Amino acid sequence: MDTIEQVTANTVQKGMRVQKSFVSVTPYAPGRRSFFKYRDLGLEAATGGRMRAYQNSSIVGMTEPTGWHYHICEMQFVYVLKGELTIEFEDGTVGTFKAGDAFFVPGGVRHNEIYVSEDKEALEVSVPGKIETVNCERPAHLPEKLRAVSNENP
Repeated sequence: MDTIEQVTANTVQKGMRVQKSFVSVTPYAPGRRSFFKYRDLGLEAATGGRMRAYQNSSIVGMTEPTGWHYHICEMQFVYVLKGELTIEFEDGTVGTFKAGDAFFVPGGVRHNEIYVSEDKEALEVSVPGKIETVNCERPAHLPEKLRAVSNENP
């Protein structure tokens, strides 16, 4: 066994495997939001459920806000590839994210997507792989007008 094989044999996490997600074999499919289509990049299976990664794209522009909700998970990370989306957060901000922007949401943080462009594409990663969405009320402590954050006003 050469050195690379030894290192690989000794350090691969139990229940994990290498995953290669080529666009030709990872098609888009419907998902939890009717105005998005999702492309499962195979990380949930490759990590034994420890994380997941999806590329999601708008089917049409957002027809209505998602409503305030939070996710039962450890964390969620979103990187915008194309288009634009606007999300309200329970910290009192409303963020507008465009291509190249990203945001991280710890599990349990309440938020509300209020705008998604027709050409929006994003990479969404969560830990663990299975997450639940819980609808909730707008946080009572929030002011009527949230503080806008974006490339123009970080």
